[in-house]
Amino acid sequence: MKDRALALAGLLQSVQLVQQLAQTGQSETQPLAACIDSLFRFDAETPEAVYGGAANLAPGLGRLINQLEGGAGRDAALTRMAMTVLHLERRFINHRGAVEAIRTGLEDVSRQHAHWGPTHATVMSRLGDLYAREISPIGPRVLVQGNPVYLGQPDLVGEVRATLLAALRAAVLWRQLGGSYWDFLFSRRALVQSAREWLDG
Repeated sequence: MKDRALALAGLLQSVQLVQQLAQTGQSETQPLAACIDSLFRFDAETPEAVYGGAANLAPGLGRLINQLEGGAGRDAALTRMAMTVLHLERRFINHRGAVEAIRTGLEDVSRQHAHWGPTHATVMSRLGDLYAREISPIGPRVLVQGNPVYLGQPDLVGEVRATLLAALRAAVLWRQLGGSYWDFLFSRRALVQSAREWLDG
């Protein structure tokens, strides 16, 4: 359950960053770098290694606790985005052509990622193009609400799509770890406890 909590934290951190980008035109660099880096860790030995350590997912772990405990800290828009990404993951995994194309595309971008870093404009742009080309046609469309001024900027839209690709990566990881919708019905307390344990180190 601890590993599933980490994957869900990766998903929530990614969609929260998407929300930040859409509403303010910018996002926190370190949390974004951790999410984008996860796309290039093809053969990580553990879920923690996918994100370079649980500390890099502190915002997502905190968000997971807030979302599952409910109350004033819960963000319904984030829940909707995360659930849409989980639906999208099912379609993606069943679309072998898209899976192969994403893997090939990421391997191609990995050279620029290694050279310039995860949040460089060229890396984010290419990842955004990859999402638009291979993932968007599969559906369902992730509804991103924000400031039309920012969402009208092609560079920022590319960053949003790149970050959604990282969210999809987290959803795939969660499913690989045995995650299912039953977790949200019967394992909420265990997920919250696991998130707290990760935050406590």
